[in-house]
Amino acid sequence: MKILLGVILASGIAYLSFEAVRAIGGANLKKKARQSAPELVQRPDEEMSPEQLPESPEEERWQEGWIRYQGRIYAYNEDIRTFLFMGIDKNSDVEEVEEGTEGGQADALFLAVLNPHRKLIQVIGINRNTMTDIDVYDDQGEYVTTTQAQIAVQHGFGNGLEESCDYQQRAVERLFYQLPIHGYAAVNMSAISTINDAVGGVDVTVQEDLTKVDKTLTEGALVHLTGESAFWYVKYRDAEEFGSADRRLARQKQYLNALIKAAKQAAGEDITVAGRLYQAISAQMVTNISLDEVVYLAPLLVNYRFDADSFYMLEGETVMGERFEEFYADEDALYEMILEIFYEEMKDE
Repeated sequence: MKILLGVILASGIAYLSFEAVRAIGGANLKKKARQSAPELVQRPDEEMSPEQLPESPEEERWQEGWIRYQGRIYAYNEDIRTFLFMGIDKNSDVEEVEEGTEGGQADALFLAVLNPHRKLIQVIGINRNTMTDIDVYDDQGEYVTTTQAQIAVQHGFGNGLEESCDYQQRAVERLFYQLPIHGYAAVNMSAISTINDAVGGVDVTVQEDLTKVDKTLTEGALVHLTGESAFWYVKYRDAEEFGSADRRLARQKQYLNALIKAAKQAAGEDITVAGRLYQAISAQMVTNISLDEVVYLAPLLVNYRFDADSFYMLEGETVMGERFEEFYADEDALYEMILEIFYEEMKDE
């Protein structure tokens, strides 16, 4: 009996400790965003005269931050938590570099959005060639100017660690109307195999012929990706071929769909998977998401819904610039996507 009571007591303490860590992690995340809401501008054709402004039952009129679009009124969902994930084009452990442009480019950029109101995970894929304002720094780390360039190059400035990540986060925030981002993780591409195998690998139907780097990756083949095959499937592109970044992003979308589902299943069977994976790739990752925050997020991965409709891609067009490909986002589509994912329609009760 004493042994049984001891086991029960130990289990209770472990559970309470786990929940305490989760509570700390959840509280910390809210504080990390640089702003409390996006700076989504009201479109001129949607502005209302004073007579049109809505009134609540308490006679309160228009509130700051509300957006009117196509006759509907929206407010930002402040309970959403948004995370930036960056795949850095380095095949090694992370290391500090001297100031300049050697921090590594962010060849993969994804926003992961957790919506507690809808119990939903949503992901936004950002084309690495998206043209946007980026900040340029000199070899001493001093700000020089802001110019329009491919968003992936922003991470190259800085020291390759937190500084580079902060620069990249600011560029993404700027593209998304100063969207609040609550954490980031920049993972060197060398970690792909570790992440993939930690969830048991994933199944994909190969979208294009990649046999030049892996003989198993024949177009149309159903493959269970493990080890180096996963690495090549996610990372490889022929930079000499026009549109190769677009095709790779499509593969990354397909792969992440499968990876998230595999991760949900793995975490459902063993909730400690997320923490162990975090530690396993720590040498290949720069992140401001702490282990207690990972503990907080892990159960959400299990309990929140995610399906093919939860994955979004920036709409736009790729053209050839003077030297490199340039992707121009469709501003109307971007505006509508932000409203759809991050805002909620205000309806009369």
